[in-house]
Amino acid sequence: VVVSQLLSPESGGLNGLVQKFEQAGLGDMIKGWISTGPNPAISTDQLQKALGSDAVTKLAAAAGINPDDLLKQVSAHLPGIIDKLTPDGTAPSADALQKGLGGLLGGLFSK
Repeated sequence: VVVSQLLSPESGGLNGLVQKFEQAGLGDMIKGWISTGPNPAISTDQLQKALGSDAVTKLAAAAGINPDDLLKQVSAHLPGIIDKLTPDGTAPSADALQKGLGGLLGGLFSK
């Protein structure tokens, strides 16, 4: 659910997330997830820097967990999710992204 919010059209989708990472000096990291190469890991501190404290606090409140747990969970899963949403190494359209995200998250949580 948190990843859906991060990638929602209201948040600017994947391009909006890329911009946040670039502004935090982490553009190469997220571009590594989008590319077809290996996915670099992200620390909770780097994720907090990219998303901003206010966004992390709001997302954690919406998810009903504390911000540290949110950062741990998102940092563990976000690289792989972005990688699977961009199998050809490019960002999909907003509609395709939402469809892919729904299918991907549905698959993760139906197991």
